[in-house]
Amino acid sequence: MRRMLNTLYVTSEGAHLRKDGETMAVDVDGTTRARTPAHLLGQIVCLGQVSVSPAVLGFAMEVGISVSFLSYSGRLLGRVEGPMTGNVLLRRAQHAATADPARSLPVARAMVAAKLANQRAVLRRHLRDHADAPGREAVEAAETRLYYAARLALSAPDLDALRGQEGDGGAVYWSVFPHLLRNPDLAGSFRGRSRRPPLDPVNALLSFLYVLLAADARAACEVHGLDPQMGFLHRDRPGRMSLALDLMEEFRAPMADRVALTLVNRRQMEPADFEHQETGAVLLTERGRRAVIEAWQARKRNELRHAWFDEAAPLGLFPQLQAQLLARHLRGELDGYPAFLWG
Repeated sequence: MRRMLNTLYVTSEGAHLRKDGETMAVDVDGTTRARTPAHLLGQIVCLGQVSVSPAVLGFAMEVGISVSFLSYSGRLLGRVEGPMTGNVLLRRAQHAATADPARSLPVARAMVAAKLANQRAVLRRHLRDHADAPGREAVEAAETRLYYAARLALSAPDLDALRGQEGDGGAVYWSVFPHLLRNPDLAGSFRGRSRRPPLDPVNALLSFLYVLLAADARAACEVHGLDPQMGFLHRDRPGRMSLALDLMEEFRAPMADRVALTLVNRRQMEPADFEHQETGAVLLTERGRRAVIEAWQARKRNELRHAWFDEAAPLGLFPQLQAQLLARHLRGELDGYPAFLWG
């Protein structure tokens, strides 16, 4: 089983990341705030006004550590990485499969069905843990609809129909998501998903978590020699990491949504952790980002048994395992792509 490498998040305003021997050091106002062994890193993510020394960039490119630069809202600004690695024959097989609807549709079906089933698992967990919570009937109805939506996705006649089914299932899920939120200080303004920009604290939280998940999904694709831009479900678009977006669909509910619910319902986030801008956008403050990243890393350390490999592994390693299974399918070693089902 592959060892899960760490992600170093640098979030402090004006921070400087430098290499000090065998460690990465983060300095703020001339004081070293953190150190981490360089050989344990898989990627570095810098948010906001962060500077990185040439020595760090050179080392990262040499050993295959990606360095991503994000805005405070979580928008990807740029990425530094070394030469592309992986088997060119695998990428050719991927490109051929994504260009052939007959081959891409079964993979996309599995991904969408798993996404809908995992959203259903979130609702089922809420019904189990909070039997007397308001809105139970609506959540039960949505859970049933997602059950049938996941089954229908497995027989979608084409990609357009599949995308429509995914959208319909998402609308059902988000329509009852407010019933899962038990902290009115943060959840009172949530009326459904708003993305660009997020218009309330819960959406700001979800959007930021999805950015972190997308970074992990892209890294998983690249580690296993897959082209992160060539997807099965998401349409090709310049600059879009379509395969990374495909891969992360299976993990939105069990990783990002569950972390958001935990932070809100356990009151680990406060209104002061969010900044309301004149445009109506709501963003996380520096303290808020740190709290989210800590919860995200803790969630990734939770161990689950992977059904296909029949081994326990940290949840944060599962995108890597799924990318590995997808690569094996494209090489002809597996008849189909076994998507990740949670719960």
